Amino acid sequence: MANIPEIPPGTPTQSCPDWMSQLPEQLWDKPLYHLAIPGSHDAMSYCLDMCSPVQESEPLTIKALDYIMPCFTRPCLYKWGTAQAHSIAEQLDSGMRYFDFRITHKKHDTSDNLYFAHGVYTLMTVQEALKDIAQWLTCHPKEIVILACSHFEGLSNELHENLVFFMKQLFGDKICPYMELQETLTLRSFWRLGYQVIISYDDSALIKRHKELWPVIPYWWANQVDPQDVLQYLEQQKQKGRPGGFFVAGLNLTENTQYVILHPRASLKTMTQHSYSSFLEWIGKQSPGPGKACLNIICEDFVGINNFASDVIHLNQKLLEPDIVTLS
Repeated sequence: MANIPEIPPGTPTQSCPDWMSQLPEQLWDKPLYHLAIPGSHDAMSYCLDMCSPVQESEPLTIKALDYIMPCFTRPCLYKWGTAQAHSIAEQLDSGMRYFDFRITHKKHDTSDNLYFAHGVYTLMTVQEALKDIAQWLTCHPKEIVILACSHFEGLSNELHENLVFFMKQLFGDKICPYMELQETLTLRSFWRLGYQVIISYDDSALIKRHKELWPVIPYWWANQVDPQDVLQYLEQQKQKGRPGGFFVAGLNLTENTQYVILHPRASLKTMTQHSYSSFLEWIGKQSPGPGKACLNIICEDFVGINNFASDVIHLNQKLLEPDIVTLS
């Protein structure tokens, strides 16, 4: 039986830049939504701009407090808004293939520049980040990425169209158009057709106008502070059964006001680090595939600083086992 020697569990994530091309040939004809794929939650929050305006969607009390005491609010927003520590190229090298992109346009900004945001806006523009991805894909022609574009705070219809046009021009024939018959979404077919990019876009009107855009990919988000509550939520979702196509299981902790007040020295990073052992242990018990309780994309915060990517990728070894299709 074939193995996946390049990605044993526990291998540092830096060793996974070409993991899709290194999968055994037996997996080349499996639908991509039956593979285990590591993903980055709030992928661009590693470059938040402390000097930017507070995000428009933040509560009025936060914006008012920021006006009076920015020296207090900015560090707080930064440490609870930062969900990643590595650049987009480093995340790609670590094995990430799904990216949660929260796209915004700054109020009163007369330019067409778009940014990412999580409390405050990023230093890097959307256009710059997409160019980095395009450059990386050119160097890794058998790797496939899923760009989940959402939120779109402050985007006019014109800015939406400009963004879609920019992505179509940038990625060109690498974009896989939406396929209702998703059985053909395999590594072998993507390599044959030269596809490397799937764009999920959270705007139904735009999707109808552009065949390159995919509908929203379901994301299982627990909205919990306690890692055990997150795992309990995901287990409950598994019992309901996996969606038919792509979907995401989010191993993400979410702070609330009470937690922030009671833990003044904490941050999203420290909170996440405390959950690593239980999250990685849970990952090892999961399986990809078509079964009711099988998983597909698994997302985490602060990817690249533990074995998350290699552990998720190694789950694909289970697809080589003959009884995996009956898992329920």
